[in-house]
Amino acid sequence: MADQVSSSRKATAVMKTVSEKLSEAISNLDWDCYDNVVVEIGGTQVSGIHQGEDYNKKWAAPFGTRKYNKDAFIIIKNLDRSPFIPSQPFPEGEFKPAHPYQPK
Repeated sequence: MADQVSSSRKATAVMKTVSEKLSEAISNLDWDCYDNVVVEIGGTQVSGIHQGEDYNKKWAAPFGTRKYNKDAFIIIKNLDRSPFIPSQPFPEGEFKPAHPYQPK
C-alpha cells in the first residue's frame, strides 16, 4: 500500500512539472484553445502475424498485441497548424538537375 502511495505521489510531482513545461511550450507556439490537438504515443510495436496453435509464447506475441518500448514517447500534434500541401511538379522547362542523366 505504501509503495502505491509513494508511486502516486511521484507521478503527481512529475505531472506538475510536465504540465508547467507543456503550458509554457504551448504559449510559446501561440496555439489557440480552439485548435484541433491530438495526442499520440510513438515507440510502440503491434504484432501483425497470426500465430499457430503451438507458438512459442515467450518470443511471439498474439496477433494485434501492442507493446510499448522502453523509449516510447508522447506526440502532441496541432492539426490546424500543419496543413497538408502535396508537392507540385516543376513547371515545364524549369527543372535543371545539378547532375543531368547522360546515357552511356
